[in-house]
Amino acid sequence: MKNIVLLAGAFVTGLSLIALTPSSIRQKPPKLVKVWETDTTLRTPESVLFDGNNTLYVANIDGKADSLDGNGFISKVSLDGKIENLRWTSGLNAPKGMGIYKDKLYVTDVYRLVCINTANGQAEKTWDAVGKGAFLNDVTVAKDGTVYVSDSRADKIYRLKDGKWEVLAEGEHLNKPNGVLAVGKDKLMVGSTKIGALRTMDLNTKTLTTVADGMAATDGIVPEGKGNYFVSDWNGRIFHVSADGTKEQLLDTRSDKVSSADIEYVEKKKLLVVPTFFKNKLVAYRVE
Repeated sequence: MKNIVLLAGAFVTGLSLIALTPSSIRQKPPKLVKVWETDTTLRTPESVLFDGNNTLYVANIDGKADSLDGNGFISKVSLDGKIENLRWTSGLNAPKGMGIYKDKLYVTDVYRLVCINTANGQAEKTWDAVGKGAFLNDVTVAKDGTVYVSDSRADKIYRLKDGKWEVLAEGEHLNKPNGVLAVGKDKLMVGSTKIGALRTMDLNTKTLTTVADGMAATDGIVPEGKGNYFVSDWNGRIFHVSADGTKEQLLDTRSDKVSSADIEYVEKKKLLVVPTFFKNKLVAYRVE
């Protein structure tokens, strides 16, 4: 048997000295600890968004995901899980992804993107999808106010920049994009539901690169920081994806038939908030 001696930053075997560099030391994945859940007065909550202060916006479908029934609404929930205003704004159809920039809340609503004034909850403007069969899904807003929107059925990604609404990318290679997240000036994270992958899109070349796969119905994408992300699988799983593409499953509620839709991460509270869709509530976990 070889003698093994542990040294600072390395270990020695009878044959060699192997350095333990930072890249060779694998950090433990975070752990999720449940801290609260709302009551069940929400109605098919699909996404949740932190406003940067003390409020969580919740998009409620309240019906079929593609129905033009006018039943959809947005709720306001506190960071400790209390529903402060169940129907803060209503009259939507089946709202899903949301993004915020200054006093404007952007929400997808089946075939259109709706801009809502956060001061009064009133819709100010809408932009319609191009072509038939649209299913606008997620929204992300870059630091400069550029809005990106995914169309999961039509394999499109839209961009709203300086008032111009256009198709940024389209084609089967997008593989049913759902979650989107703007990163810096030139990168968009895309969750391709058809192949269960988290990918990056170079906004200059439109080139897609896979970061991690095997996540089934990829839904929400939120940053943890330092190039790491939390990614939800609508079926009921949460994954942590490291900057190097290492994937770790943190939560699995599939056996209880609890979905994990478009999640949010409140960094200042280390709080990951999960909309449960058919269970009509939010569940919040502390990230440890």
